Amino acid sequence: MAMTVHCDIVSAEEEIFSGLVEMVIAAGTEGDVGISYGHAPLLTGLKPGPVRVIKQDGSEEVFFVSGGYLEVQPYAVTLLADTALRAHDMDEASALEAKREAEQALANQSSDFDYSRASAQLAEAAARLRTIQAMRKKSG
Repeated sequence: MAMTVHCDIVSAEEEIFSGLVEMVIAAGTEGDVGISYGHAPLLTGLKPGPVRVIKQDGSEEVFFVSGGYLEVQPYAVTLLADTALRAHDMDEASALEAKREAEQALANQSSDFDYSRASAQLAEAAARLRTIQAMRKKSG
């Protein structure tokens, strides 16, 4: 039996996942990280995108986070995100629409335009689509 660590994935609204895992793979702000039992303590920012969780039974579950923080302690991994969703609950049509709206906002800049906000919305929509596509490849 593989060594495990407790993992919690929490959004601003609710706890999305809590349980023993063999590994957590996420996109940190400084690069991708893989966390397993015995990892050194760590605190890093998260980029929008998929988070893969290899559970105690060896099965894999994919989540989407809109960004946030990942904290590693000796016996626990915690992901805190503004938005966190199970990848299979995501809607591709709404992600495509959000991406299109963000691209349109960037193209039609007005005097009260907030470039950084529109750019962040585009990055999040693109990350949602990448997560959906990764789930499709995994199941297909």
